[in-house]
Amino acid sequence: MLTYSFASLGSDSLYQHLYKCIKNDILQGVLAPGGKIPSKRSFAKNLNISTITIENAYAQLMAEGYIYSIPKKGYFVSDITNSISPKAELNSENIIAAANQSEYFADFLSNRTNHANFPFSIWAKIMREIISEESEALMTNPPCGGIIELRQAISDYLHEFRGMNVSPNQIIIGAGTEYLYGLLIQLLGHDKKFGVEDPGYKKIAQIYSSNSVKCHFIPLDENGISIPALEESLADIVHISPSHHYPTGIITPISRRYELLGWASKSESRYIIEDDYDCEFRLLGKPIPALQSIDVMEKVIYMNTFTKSLASTIRISYMILPEHLLDRFYSKLGFYSCTVSNFEQYTLAKFIKNGYFEKHINRMRNFYRNQRDAILQCIKNSPLSSSVKIKEEDSGLHFLMHINTSLSDETIIHRAEQEGLRISCLSQYYHKDIPGAEHTLIINYSGIEPNKIQEAIDRLSKCIR
Repeated sequence: MLTYSFASLGSDSLYQHLYKCIKNDILQGVLAPGGKIPSKRSFAKNLNISTITIENAYAQLMAEGYIYSIPKKGYFVSDITNSISPKAELNSENIIAAANQSEYFADFLSNRTNHANFPFSIWAKIMREIISEESEALMTNPPCGGIIELRQAISDYLHEFRGMNVSPNQIIIGAGTEYLYGLLIQLLGHDKKFGVEDPGYKKIAQIYSSNSVKCHFIPLDENGISIPALEESLADIVHISPSHHYPTGIITPISRRYELLGWASKSESRYIIEDDYDCEFRLLGKPIPALQSIDVMEKVIYMNTFTKSLASTIRISYMILPEHLLDRFYSKLGFYSCTVSNFEQYTLAKFIKNGYFEKHINRMRNFYRNQRDAILQCIKNSPLSSSVKIKEEDSGLHFLMHINTSLSDETIIHRAEQEGLRISCLSQYYHKDIPGAEHTLIINYSGIEPNKIQEAIDRLSKCIR
């Protein structure tokens, strides 16, 4: 029987530690290919831990291909000797080890969700069912836009929880929003001028620039993107996140949304790309209705992703095209293969259809509300309380913290690094230096480990003294 020590977990959960131990034994040849590993029940009893911990560890190992299961027989070690050479194996280990060693005590810059909250046991259960039930479909090339089962599941979910009425045919599945942006540029034309929010998420402008299209930076006011500035830019397409802007947290009010639709209606070539990347994580009140749901002129292209709500490594995103663009899309870009595997698509479709996605979002919303409250309480009880002001804490997984200080943003960031903290400032997200944008930190709290919150805030307090 395999035996592992849990004496030095570090920051890992039990299942993560067990998963790493088994994986290392497989990579080092301690566990031979084809060898049977213990059943969940007997393994749990031997290690004196829960079967759920074993199940989560096995699910991760199966998902990465280190082990496989045979119904009614158990779990077995996969043969990976033909996929990596001894030298490559050593390099992979070095890379894995480096990736697991974070140079920061706490990372307030990363906006990834906490991987420990991923429902591995449910996901693994569905994967096993898909292998059994959809074996033939798994070997059939999916349509360009993705399998109909997933598109139907997304359509039903959006109707029930976001008030959006879209046909499954309007939904296009892709491996990440970056890939879908590239498709949109090809669909709408490289000659079009794209407008992006300033300040805004830097990667969006980088993607447009790397695709050799003209990119204009449009300033914001207190209600979102400025309509006069948008008109002045002569942009054809504007990329916005009206339900929760990153990094300012601004929620675009209904009056401005209708102004945006009015702007788009003035030309056939104008469109609005609505990026709704973290709409599920509004922590106070109901989710903000999507701009697409009030669009009667077919001017809004809606985009969303599961990398935020499930895990950053699940690269499944989708866009919803206006119906009049569908023929153009399939005639111009229909030769592209769907970039998400059938296996992942069928698994996610069933995960949504059976109500697991809704339950997961509800759990995560509660978890992150508690996470946010814990951080805010620590700030309130710390020396920071007398010199900071919190803004936009009810939407998404970050908030703004304005600091009353004479220190420069660069000094604060440098001091934070010396304390083992990774932070960012609002001023870093502007295209050009803007007076008055200094002294505001962006606090992404989704990836902070709960047991590090108190010390992280104590260290942050030292940075502005």
